[in-house]
Amino acid sequence: MNSKVALVTGGSRGMGAATALRLAEDGYDVAVTYVQGKEAAEEVVRRIEATGRRGLAVRADSADPAEAAGAVTAAVDRLGRLDVLVNNVGVGLLGPLDSLALADVDRVLAVNVRGVFLASQAAAQVLGAGGRIITIGTCMTQRVPGPGGTLYAMSKSALIGLTKALARELGGRGITANIVHPGPIDTDMNPADGPYAQGQAEMTALGRFGTADEVARSVAYLAGPAAAYVTGAELSVDGGHAA
Repeated sequence: MNSKVALVTGGSRGMGAATALRLAEDGYDVAVTYVQGKEAAEEVVRRIEATGRRGLAVRADSADPAEAAGAVTAAVDRLGRLDVLVNNVGVGLLGPLDSLALADVDRVLAVNVRGVFLASQAAAQVLGAGGRIITIGTCMTQRVPGPGGTLYAMSKSALIGLTKALARELGGRGITANIVHPGPIDTDMNPADGPYAQGQAEMTALGRFGTADEVARSVAYLAGPAAAYVTGAELSVDGGHAA
């Protein structure tokens, strides 16, 4: 019961699942949230438990204010504490500016901004010294390579300000806050062999997609003791997309 505990929102697949498993390998008990992918979340939990750690799947829609904060409460209630919050969940809605309806704006901002704020606010109430808040941003906060990204880039850019403010707000308690900006990452939502993959890869200095494990390793670094003096920082894991 004295094990450290991490909560990874949107942890049923992709970068979230890879992060949850990496943290379990590093000795954390891990809770993951999901909305529709219950079976996938339960499979992540089974893989977490196969490492010898405790796992927990929590259904929580980050667009719902009560559920965004409630995921933190559920993790603490079931696993006993919280040491690391990874704000991974996000909506990646892209499209021409004039095609975006008010409902699109409301949904993206509810998940990508308000949900992250509320989860961080709830986590701040239970994190102790050495606690970590790690948020997943995007390379599009550093460089928007073409049209269609206005809403997504705006929502993720807000998280930079949130991260820096959290670092100042919580630093006196020994809690750090940092943000990771992935570039093109090979996931089910954006496969490296997809129809738009070649153009994305060519925009990076390394000429390839990254992997979910590469992002997970960067999150694990920020969660670990080697990053104790790192806060308010932006860490690009983008293959040189912003170079």
